[in-house]
Amino acid sequence: MKKYLSIIFATLALAGSGCKKDYLELSTNPNQPVTTTPKLALTGALKITADITNNVGPGGLGTYVNYACWMGYLSWSTSYQPNIALLSYQITSASYDYWTPLYLNIANYNAMKASTTNPYYQSIAEIMIAFDYEALVDNYNNVPYTQALQGTQNLNPKYDKGSDIYDDLLKRVDAAIAAIQTAQKAAVPPAAPGTEDIMYKGDMTKWLKFANTLKLRIALRQSNITSKTSALKAAVAATQSIGYIDATTPATVNPGYLNSDATGGQQSPLWRNYGTTQNGGAQANKNQYQANSYGATVLTSNSDVRGFAVYTTTNGAISATALGVTQPPAVAPSKVGSGLLKSATMDAVIMSASEGLFLQAEGVKSGYITTGGLSAANLYNAGISASYADLGLTTAQANTYIAANPYPAAGTDAQQEQAIITEKWKALAIYGAFEAFNEFRRTGYPNDIPLSVYPGANPPNQVTRIPYPSVEYQTNAANVAGEGTISVFTSKIFWAK
Repeated sequence: MKKYLSIIFATLALAGSGCKKDYLELSTNPNQPVTTTPKLALTGALKITADITNNVGPGGLGTYVNYACWMGYLSWSTSYQPNIALLSYQITSASYDYWTPLYLNIANYNAMKASTTNPYYQSIAEIMIAFDYEALVDNYNNVPYTQALQGTQNLNPKYDKGSDIYDDLLKRVDAAIAAIQTAQKAAVPPAAPGTEDIMYKGDMTKWLKFANTLKLRIALRQSNITSKTSALKAAVAATQSIGYIDATTPATVNPGYLNSDATGGQQSPLWRNYGTTQNGGAQANKNQYQANSYGATVLTSNSDVRGFAVYTTTNGAISATALGVTQPPAVAPSKVGSGLLKSATMDAVIMSASEGLFLQAEGVKSGYITTGGLSAANLYNAGISASYADLGLTTAQANTYIAANPYPAAGTDAQQEQAIITEKWKALAIYGAFEAFNEFRRTGYPNDIPLSVYPGANPPNQVTRIPYPSVEYQTNAANVAGEGTISVFTSKIFWAK
C-alpha cells in the first residue's frame, strides 16, 4: 500500500498508509479525494508538520532520529541488535523516507488553500508549503515541484533543481506576506482563524514574523552561493521591518495533546517518540536510543548545564555511549531528559525562539539584516538565554554560561559563524536534529562531531544526503533515474559546503 503514497495523487490523506490510524487524520484512503473545511485542514496539517519536525512522521514514516544520532545527540541502544543503516552507513532507498510525509503534508495544505477564498488561510497554507518544500530540498536536493501533486494530469512529474525551488519559495513567502498585509488593511478584514490555528490562534502579525523568519532561513541557507548573495540580501532587507520570531513568538503547536495511546497516540510528538505510554511504559524510541557521549560531554562542558536537562541523570551524572558502541555503559544509559520531555501534553516546536534568534544573529553578522540597534552579540546572547529558558533552566545559569562563552565580537567572520552555529546546535538538541544536520552540512560546524565507531563502518566523512526513497523508483522511475547515482557520502544539497 505504501507504494501509492507518492506525489502522483491529486489529493492525499493527512496520515500515511500505516496499519493504524493517526491522531487527527482526515482520511485513511490516500487514493480517494476527500472534502474538508479550511478549519479542519489547518489543524490537521499543522499537527502533522509538528510530528515531522519533532521526529515522528505520520504512520511511522519520516522520523528524523537518524539525524539526532549522526549529529551527536543520541546513540543506538546497546540493548538492541545493531541498526546497520544507522551505524554502518549502509543506507539504501529503503532506509529512510521523509518524502512521503512531507508531500502528504503539502497536499493537505494545498487542499486547505483550495477550500477557501479567505486570504489568511490561503497565506498560512503558502507559508507552510514553503516550509515543507524547504525540508524536501534539504533532504533530497532536486525534487518535483512545478509538476508535483497534479494527480492523473501528470503521473510522472519532472524534477526541479533545488536552487530554483529555493528561489520560488522566497517568492511564495513574499506573496503570502503581502496578502496578509493587504487583508489586514482592508476596510472589512477577513475573519482570522481561531482556535483551529493551533500555532498562533489567528494572530496574523505573529504569522508575519514566522514567515519572515522562514524567509531569512531560506536566504541564509544559501550563504555559500556568492552569486546569489546580493539578491538574497535585497530580498531579506525588503521585509525586515516586519520583524522575526523571538522569545515572545516561538512557533509551537498544540491541538489538545492528551496522555492517551488511542488512535496511534495523542501525546505531544517528542513525548510520543522518546517518552512513555499512558500507562508509563517506554515508547519505542525511548528503548532504542540513549545519550550520545559527544552530546553529553559538550552540553556539560565550559559552564554549560543544559546536558543535565537534555538527558536523564543517575546520581547527578549522565551515562552515555559513543555512536556504534555495542558494550552497555557501567550504569543504566541516560535517555532524553525532563528539560525536553516536560509532559505528554506539552507544545510541539516547529521553530523555536532560540533558532529564530540565532538566525537573526547570523543575519546581522553577515550583513543581511539590521535589527534596530541589536548586535549579533545581543542576539547570540538572547538565543542562548532562550535555549536555557526552554529547558526550564534559570537566567542566572544562562548568564554564567554566556560569561564563560562570549560572542567573539573581535574575531574573524569564520570564528563568529562557528560560535553562532555551534550554539544553535546546542539549542536544537534533540528535537531540532534535522535543522542541526542542515547547518552542519552548510557550515561544517560543530567541526568535531565524531563518526560511528561501529566495527567495519569506515565512513569517509559524515553523511551528505540520503537517497531518494523506494516509492519514487517504483512510481516515477525515469525521472528519478535522471538524477543519477546518489552517494550518501559525496552527493550534496546545492547549498552545502
